[in-house]
Amino acid sequence: MKPVLLIDFGSTYTKVTAVDVGQEVLLGTASSYTTVQTDIGEGLQKALNILEQKTGKLDFAERYACSSAAGGLRMITSGLVPELTAEAARQASLGAGAKVIRVYSYELTKKDIAEITASRPDMILLVGGTDGGNSKCILSNAKKLSQTEPFCPVVIAGNRNCADECEELLENWETHVCENVMPKFNELNIEPAQQEIRQIFLNRIIQAKGLSKATELISGILMPTPAAMMAAMQLLAEGTESESGIGELAAIDLGGATTDVYSIADGRPVQANTIVKGLMEPYAKRTVEGDIGMRYSIWGIVEASGIERISRLSGIDARRAEEMIRFLSENTEQLPNDEEWERLDFALASLAVETAMTRHAGTLEPVYTPMGLAYSQAGKDLTEVRNVVVTGGAIIHTKRTGEIAAHSLQDPNYPGSLRPVRAEFLVDRNYILAAMGLLGQYYPDTALKIMKKELVRATR
Repeated sequence: MKPVLLIDFGSTYTKVTAVDVGQEVLLGTASSYTTVQTDIGEGLQKALNILEQKTGKLDFAERYACSSAAGGLRMITSGLVPELTAEAARQASLGAGAKVIRVYSYELTKKDIAEITASRPDMILLVGGTDGGNSKCILSNAKKLSQTEPFCPVVIAGNRNCADECEELLENWETHVCENVMPKFNELNIEPAQQEIRQIFLNRIIQAKGLSKATELISGILMPTPAAMMAAMQLLAEGTESESGIGELAAIDLGGATTDVYSIADGRPVQANTIVKGLMEPYAKRTVEGDIGMRYSIWGIVEASGIERISRLSGIDARRAEEMIRFLSENTEQLPNDEEWERLDFALASLAVETAMTRHAGTLEPVYTPMGLAYSQAGKDLTEVRNVVVTGGAIIHTKRTGEIAAHSLQDPNYPGSLRPVRAEFLVDRNYILAAMGLLGQYYPDTALKIMKKELVRATR
């Protein structure tokens, strides 16, 4: 036996997962409240005590961790055109596992600089211009930032012809120069920036958030939790040299405050006579719906779907449903404890999934040209995706998982949405996906085999 411990320092819970990499099996999971305000090791030790009750005492050969504690990796991005370099910067940040708190386009104003300073992000991603293209915007923004007191690292990933000058302007800041996120018009190159962001997170942000207190207990905090989730999804989809993956997929992580959606898919047009509008989407894409969540962002679900729709889906009178939602928004720890509350949670979860997947997937619109009918596609076409992975408490702790997950699929009433048409649902019942993303950095075959074994198929 070779036990390995995988730790996820979450904003609310610290989750631990034990695997035997020799036998390639899951040994057990446990969780406890995260104690980042005192000593993060306290919550970890409590989770380990619970785990030991399930697995017996284990002598771990290795320990690895990811973290979204203390707000996770909070980033601000600044680019040129909203639909192009600014969007490329946002995609790079999200794919690296960051929580993007603000996105700026064009030249920063005094008000923008004041907002950035007040927001105190963990990192700033400064982009703008293709290589050899516009340099005025990124240079102006670098100069304006340079006139403020440094407070975080800046990653410069814009027009390579002025990157050195931006670095010189920001000589008092911690700067990191990497390849342009958009070296040519409409061409994404976000992987180098993502790698740099993750390395800064590992080297610097962990210290700033007090997570270094746990370093003596683990082999290393490797990445932000969403980046671990993304790594798991890519591994599950693509496989390894010796173990096949399951192919293109989408995944939904429904939380109390946000809903994260991932897609590992080409996303190019399937419909004939289709032209792509806007920036080409990354093969591995993550979006975060900060206004959609089961408790802290519960009113976002109401705003997106309407109280009448929640009422119809739950079978609860609209006035009563609104009263219950208000209670949940004020008592975020409340779990459903009878049939009525379960019906409300079902409706909320279903509509959260529907809203988040609709926003993540692309759209298709008919356009009439001199040559006849054509189509304009914005975003990714996920209609051919055949696997949807779901996780999050409201989805995995219910008997109606398949019904909730089905709301990720295309609705005939909204044919313009390019959500999956038909798909099987794979459920992360034991909350192991982030852990498998970590494990996959060292034991990819083992992580993939465990996911294939542990993800449970759900029916509608």
